[in-house]
Amino acid sequence: MKQFAALFQALDATTAQSAKLAALVAYLRVAAPGDAAWAVYFLAGGKPRQMVPTKRLKALAQQAAGLPEWLFDESYEAVGDLAETIALLLPPPTEPADVPLAEWMAQLLPLRALPPDEADAHLRAQWNRLAPEQRLVYFKLITGNFRVGVSRLQVTQALATVSGVDAKRIAHRLMGYTQIGRQPQAADYAALVAPAEGDAGQATDGAAGHPYPFFLAHPFSQPVAEMPPLLGPVEDWQVEWKWDGIRAQIVRRAGAVWVWSRGEELVTDRFPELASAALQSLPDGTVIDGGILVWLPGELAPRPFADLQKRLGRKTLTPKLLRELSVVLVAYDLLEHAGQDVREQPQQARRALLEALLLPPDAIVAEPEGALRLSPLMQGADWQDLARQREAARSLGTEGFMLKHRHAHYGVGRTKDVGVWWKWKIEPMSVDAVLIYAQRGHGRRASLYTDYTFAVWNGPPDDPNRQLVPFAKAYSGLTDAEIAQVDAIIRKTTRESFGPVRSVEATQVFELGFEGIARSPRHKSGIAVRFPRMLRWRQDKPVAEADTLQTLAALLPESSA
Repeated sequence: MKQFAALFQALDATTAQSAKLAALVAYLRVAAPGDAAWAVYFLAGGKPRQMVPTKRLKALAQQAAGLPEWLFDESYEAVGDLAETIALLLPPPTEPADVPLAEWMAQLLPLRALPPDEADAHLRAQWNRLAPEQRLVYFKLITGNFRVGVSRLQVTQALATVSGVDAKRIAHRLMGYTQIGRQPQAADYAALVAPAEGDAGQATDGAAGHPYPFFLAHPFSQPVAEMPPLLGPVEDWQVEWKWDGIRAQIVRRAGAVWVWSRGEELVTDRFPELASAALQSLPDGTVIDGGILVWLPGELAPRPFADLQKRLGRKTLTPKLLRELSVVLVAYDLLEHAGQDVREQPQQARRALLEALLLPPDAIVAEPEGALRLSPLMQGADWQDLARQREAARSLGTEGFMLKHRHAHYGVGRTKDVGVWWKWKIEPMSVDAVLIYAQRGHGRRASLYTDYTFAVWNGPPDDPNRQLVPFAKAYSGLTDAEIAQVDAIIRKTTRESFGPVRSVEATQVFELGFEGIARSPRHKSGIAVRFPRMLRWRQDKPVAEADTLQTLAALLPESSA
């Protein structure tokens, strides 16, 4: 743990990318394989399930520190991070020892299954063996909130440097490595850094169900008039709808099927209709990239993302649920064909192979009722023509267009070194809302109120009994200078405090943007919005003129209005 804690401190102490990479490489060169296996898991984004309930952990730490509850809570509010708060408040260790990270994880993981009293005894014994700087990492792992300023790409580059294996191959090997519930071992790390063998075009590197790293798009927001000089002629681009679903890969190998989400979660069991369709219609050695949507037979457009969330939130898939919320995979790229990695083939070549795979002989379009559907290509005389067609996106359940250069390869992550994908989205929906609650941020923003809850009115301006109803939370969109100004206002206008949350006087209006909206019985407003963020601070607008629930209802799609 001592080495891993030192790495955490080194990564947290600098913003220089070269320094972060150097720290990662230095650690991986000397770490034991078992420790390195866990370190890569955490640094690449792996999050084990919470091992101890937060409420119980706080009570134990408060008792050990000998503090009254109010003082512990004040300390927590000042620090802004529970793990750091506990690490600072606990008395010095009585039996310090240097235990390897892998050994600590072997002791930590069983805590979840132990009776509370027994787990508490283990916790006290464990933190009494850790120095304060090691305790910080220890409590971050326990709470499931391990975060440090390093990207998955940097971890990939460090592994490539240490092993001498191409970074793209390392990225492929890392797919699935951070799946929740996984317990990486020394052998897993050895497989990550093993020398490359065989033909790079053969899809043999890893387990049979191994997916590929996802290629990510860049946002495009330039005016239509600027598109010809920036992008060239429209004929050079493959244009498709940008579907509002879950990005996924279907892997068909060794007589079986795996469905992977972009978050590297194996979701085969959640979508049995996709697994069944792939098993029946796709040949072995096929990997398809696409989007999972709720799309019912006979309907011209997919259902809102909120319907897909209903499917994701169910542990049991009943026949009724599968019937009422049936899903499809809209396929838009082919990554593996006949057992060969085809990502380095041009976009137009991969599209031709995908069409041959999914289109029956002599067909013009894919079977409209099938669970595997080909994403249609859009045609336009010029960029202005496509811009006019893009205006229909919201009514069709999409977010705009995807632009893919016909000669682009399929890259790793958000890169432009082998080609480029652009997401040309429609303007977000927006309303003017009132700030009513605020909470401190995390990391460098732990001392500032940066996480806000917004509300709209539940009646028109002439209603004397109308009230503000919360409907969305947002934390992005403001500059550092604006955050500092809002923080000062929050401190001056606080009405009540609820732990880390402050209720503030309704004095500030913000324009909120969001990508989707749907009915939601789980929310007090009855409405949920997707990806809310602050577009601007409406200092010019009185609170009384903020929007209403009726304004939000008018934005609902026809199927849920």
